[in-house]
Amino acid sequence: MELYGYWRSSASYRARIALNYKQLDYNYIPVHLIKEGGEQHKQAYRQLNPNGLVPTLVDGPVILHQSLAIIEYLEETHPKPSLLPGNAQKRGAIRAIALDIASELQPLINLRVQQYLVRELDADDNAKQAWLAHWFKQSFTALERNLEEVSGQYCVGDDFSLADVCLVPQVYSAERFGIALDDYPLIQAIYQRLLELPWVAAAHPSKQPDAES
Repeated sequence: MELYGYWRSSASYRARIALNYKQLDYNYIPVHLIKEGGEQHKQAYRQLNPNGLVPTLVDGPVILHQSLAIIEYLEETHPKPSLLPGNAQKRGAIRAIALDIASELQPLINLRVQQYLVRELDADDNAKQAWLAHWFKQSFTALERNLEEVSGQYCVGDDFSLADVCLVPQVYSAERFGIALDDYPLIQAIYQRLLELPWVAAAHPSKQPDAES
């Protein structure tokens, strides 16, 4: 099994956490998103993933992109330990939080959006920071309220789940972009607990072979 990714890509981070949680061996193949205009745009990688995004999972004849699709595939092929524990109601809550983060927030703040703001719309650093702060605030304010209803030790109850897989990289990104988290005590508390889990700690961007200082 091979995972093509980038050390501080949120989507790659999700896939690494899931693979680690399920104790699956994989070869990590770095794809540098900035060097030489971005290796994800090169023909060799585009043949593997026409979207030119990371991560991409290769499992024998299976080639998958999109982190949530990859994680659902891992869940079906390696169901234990499960990232979708509990009854239908609980699994629904888990999926809702995962999608709030991965489908609503992340697409608005990822690298190609930031690059478009700068290159095509002439956004300066202040304008770009305002954009990031706006979308983080909107998303994290709603997430904090949702967590008040469903969280326990982790995002949904006391079982580690897909929701937690998505939360960790997004809070890491918020910290990296200098987003204030004072108004989100539940998010902060859950995040700190999650960082102590060995499969989460091993997936941290700073521990990847392509990490940069």
